[in-house]
Amino acid sequence: MNKALQTLIDRGFFQQCTDAEALSALMDKGPITFYTGTDPTGGSLHIGHLVPQFAVRHLRDAGHIGIALLGGGTGRIGDPSGKTEMRKMLDYQQLDENVEKIKAQLDRFIGFDGKTAFAENNKNWLADLNYIDFLRDIGSCFSVNKMLSFEAYKIRMETGLSFLEFNYQLLQSYDFAELNKRHGATLQIGGSDQWGNITNGIDLTRRLNQKQVFGLTLPLVTKSDGTKFGKTEGGAVWLNAKKTSPYQFYQFWLKVADADVYKFLKYFTFLSIEEIDAI
Repeated sequence: MNKALQTLIDRGFFQQCTDAEALSALMDKGPITFYTGTDPTGGSLHIGHLVPQFAVRHLRDAGHIGIALLGGGTGRIGDPSGKTEMRKMLDYQQLDENVEKIKAQLDRFIGFDGKTAFAENNKNWLADLNYIDFLRDIGSCFSVNKMLSFEAYKIRMETGLSFLEFNYQLLQSYDFAELNKRHGATLQIGGSDQWGNITNGIDLTRRLNQKQVFGLTLPLVTKSDGTKFGKTEGGAVWLNAKKTSPYQFYQFWLKVADADVYKFLKYFTFLSIEEIDAI
C-alpha cells in the first residue's frame, strides 16, 4: 500500500475506497491532485469539519496536491445527506460572506500556497449554467433508480425530499468532472455519508472526460457513548472564537472521555503512531 494511504489507514481515516490498489499504484508514480468539499451553510467550521482537513494535511505532507473546494454554488441548494429535513435557504450574499470566512479558516489550518494547496469555489462554474443544456448533457447521465438507492436519499424519502435537493447530487458530481478538467483532480475525499455523491461523480467524470478517478470516504466520528462528535449541551464546538470561546474550546478537549483519547489523538494531532502508543 502507498505510504500516504497507509498513514490514513493507520490513523483511522480510511473507510471505503473505490479501487484502493489502483489508487495506491497511481500515487506510487508521483503526486496526485485531490480535493475535499465544504458547503458554506454557516459562517464558521466546527471541529467535526476538521476530520477531512487532517486527512488533507497528511496527504499534502506526503507531497500530493490538495484543493479545498468551497461550495458557493452547491450551498445555494444544500446537501440533503445526513439531514432529516431541508436546510434553511441562505441568500446569495450571505453564502458569499460565509465562503470568505471559511476560506480564511482553512487557510490558517492548511496553508494555501497556490501550488500544493489552494481553494476553489464551485460558484465559478455552477452559478451561470444553462438549465436546459445541463439537463441534456449531465442529467441524461444519471439514473433516478440508482440515485434513490443511496442511503442518504432513502432516509429523506421517508420525511420528504424536495426536487431542489434531489438535484444536489448532479451538481456535486459535476464538480468532480470540472476539477478533473481544470486541475487534473483524480481523488475526492469525503465523509462516509458522501459515498453516493462521490461514486456518481466518478461515473460522470469517466463519461465526460474519459478519465479514471477515485473516491475515498472517512468514517463519521462519534464518541464512545455513541453521541455525535463535536457537540455539547451548548451546541457545536466552533473554530470561531466568537461562537465558541477559547476557554470552551479547551474544556471540550479536556473533558474527552478516556475511551476516546487514543482515537482522537490519531485524528486530531500530528503525533506519530509510535508517540501515541507510548502515551
